[in-house]
Amino acid sequence: MATPRLRSPLSRAIGLGSAKEGVEHWLAQRVTALALVPLALWFVIVVIELAGADRALFVEWVRHPLPAVFLVLLLIATFYHGALGLQVVIEDYVENEALRFGLLIVVRLAAIVFAARGIFAVLKLSLGA
Repeated sequence: MATPRLRSPLSRAIGLGSAKEGVEHWLAQRVTALALVPLALWFVIVVIELAGADRALFVEWVRHPLPAVFLVLLLIATFYHGALGLQVVIEDYVENEALRFGLLIVVRLAAIVFAARGIFAVLKLSLGA
């Protein structure tokens, strides 16, 4: 006996669930996680190599284009991935609608502020201001 289909033909053809955005969220989490693997490994290696270095050596290193770009990419991927993960936790476990909405706004704004602050610091060091 075949199982009954609970989705409409249009829904099956389009391939979207009721939220209409789950696939994009899921994919964004996976893409940022994949981007974070090499970026985080690179960062750990760099931190080990620069351990004990003074500020002048670090600033000289950040002034090269590749490290500055990688640091900016690491900041963007980290805070975006973190915001996506916290969004899932908040949506799954916070039942109060108003509190959920407020927490989602706080998380998104915090991620933007912290990422922007980090990017500003990298640019300030790399451009020599």
